[in-house]
Amino acid sequence: MTESLSILLIEDDPALGDSLNEYLEDKGHSVTWLRDERTLDAVSLSSFQVVVLDLILQYIPGEEILEKIRHEAPQLPVLVLTAKAEIWDKQACFRAGADDYLTKPFDPLELLLRIQALGKRDTSSEVHWCGDVEIDLHAQLVYKNGEEVRLSGRAWDLLVILLQNRGGIVSKEQIMEQVWCDALVTDNVIRYYIKELRRVFPDQSIETYKGRGYRLL
Repeated sequence: MTESLSILLIEDDPALGDSLNEYLEDKGHSVTWLRDERTLDAVSLSSFQVVVLDLILQYIPGEEILEKIRHEAPQLPVLVLTAKAEIWDKQACFRAGADDYLTKPFDPLELLLRIQALGKRDTSSEVHWCGDVEIDLHAQLVYKNGEEVRLSGRAWDLLVILLQNRGGIVSKEQIMEQVWCDALVTDNVIRYYIKELRRVFPDQSIETYKGRGYRLL
């Protein structure tokens, strides 16, 4: 028997939302259906195992909702459900932190299978991947193409905070607080260690937001 999952459904189409809610609950899962994406702050993301997110919503773009989820719950699997079928739309969503992408129209069984696959992931894992780079948080080791990569202590600490907030922007203030224990450091110092990480990670996997901070995709 398939394990029951706690699913957050963000869908503003009444007919589709009602249909998916009924279908998933009939399959033994617990569904919280948000008809209005503006009420996301009223739920605790930590209580869910999978999010099903419609990309085209009435009040807030689904991309912004995805960014918010990634900032607040970096490890929570998100399946994007949308009529946007172009490859660049998919690319943008995956880069923003989506775990899966299903285009409309779709077979409800396929949606169910994808949700169940996401629900089986061990989100407490100490091992993370970014392209061909493997990060083992428990062992504090980094591998690229199977070969160990040596990072400086500061670069490792910076990597950890980026990974913990993966998909969200980490501000200079957060970096100073957690990496340098609130010591004042210049932007050039932070950029130096960001550059060290960029030499290891795939191109464009660490984004710079001028005046705001950095984001690991």
